[in-house]
Amino acid sequence: VQLQASGGGLVQAGESLRISCVASGDTFSTYTMGWFRQAPGKEREFVATISWGDGTIVYANSVKGRFTISRNNAKNTLYLQMNTLKPEDTASYYCAASHRYSASAAVLYEYWGQGTQVTVSS
Repeated sequence: VQLQASGGGLVQAGESLRISCVASGDTFSTYTMGWFRQAPGKEREFVATISWGDGTIVYANSVKGRFTISRNNAKNTLYLQMNTLKPEDTASYYCAASHRYSASAAVLYEYWGQGTQVTVSS
């Protein structure tokens, strides 16, 4: 499966942004999808995941209550709605696909998209 993320940009602290990831080349609904992020000089970290099937969702504690992950299988698209953004949310955001059920570890994801940059100014 090929993944294409988009929608990043520059926003001020407290504002909202929605990023998207379009999948192609395979049956999107059969993959668990995840969002990860990586800031300069830091390791890639888990943000959120939504499973295939029943759509079980897991969030990182740092974004719980502010970010919402969702998917539209008919449009082969994954979303991440980010509200009340903070400067520490600044990072390149990556979407990823896994055959596993509800995976939060990056090593469990077989396919990755390119990053989309999100910058939050204070």
